[in-house]
Amino acid sequence: MTNEITGPHQRQPVLTAGQPLSAAKAAMIMTHGRGASAEDILTLIPHIDTPGFAYLAPQAANDTWYPHSFLAPIAQNEPGLSSGLAKLGEILAQIVEAGIPAEKVILLGFSQGACLSIEFVARNARRYGGVAVLSGGLIGPDDTPRDYEGAMDGTPVFLGCSDVDFHIPLARVQESTAVMQQMGAAVTERIYHGMGHTINEDELLHIRNLMKQLVAV
Repeated sequence: MTNEITGPHQRQPVLTAGQPLSAAKAAMIMTHGRGASAEDILTLIPHIDTPGFAYLAPQAANDTWYPHSFLAPIAQNEPGLSSGLAKLGEILAQIVEAGIPAEKVILLGFSQGACLSIEFVARNARRYGGVAVLSGGLIGPDDTPRDYEGAMDGTPVFLGCSDVDFHIPLARVQESTAVMQQMGAAVTERIYHGMGHTINEDELLHIRNLMKQLVAV
């Protein structure tokens, strides 16, 4: 899915919770934000925990996936960006090798982790179990070509963000929604008036519902 790469995140740990992969029906890759940690993103589990799920949370080197804003020229965020994308690919390959198909894998990210997650699925388009983009959007400056190859084949994609998020322009969320729709994803976009850079209960409810659907079939 991704080329072999050696970068700052390749030797970092991946924390796990929930069911072991050998016993799980579905899996979630949970990607933390800038300045946070794998431990931090795992604190969401009590709010979304669904029987049958394995949770895998990669740790970014120095708690940061890439050094600058996600709106900066892509070259300025290397090698962290490519290393982070490759790390998600490595974890997905591990899950699939364990017997859980990508159609049963949700990629969830918050903030910088949300940006990394949606950029990963755009560059590696296929049917996934779902994508939860919490306060994030596709990576690169406004003039970045969005001519991604492949199709999302109906993958449920959720984008939730404040209309006044200091880090995430509303226009980028809307552009990301449009790109995902053009690629064949089933997109739900929720914009929350006046919310801070955080995660709310409505977003968690949507994620829980998606998770229940994956383990029900």
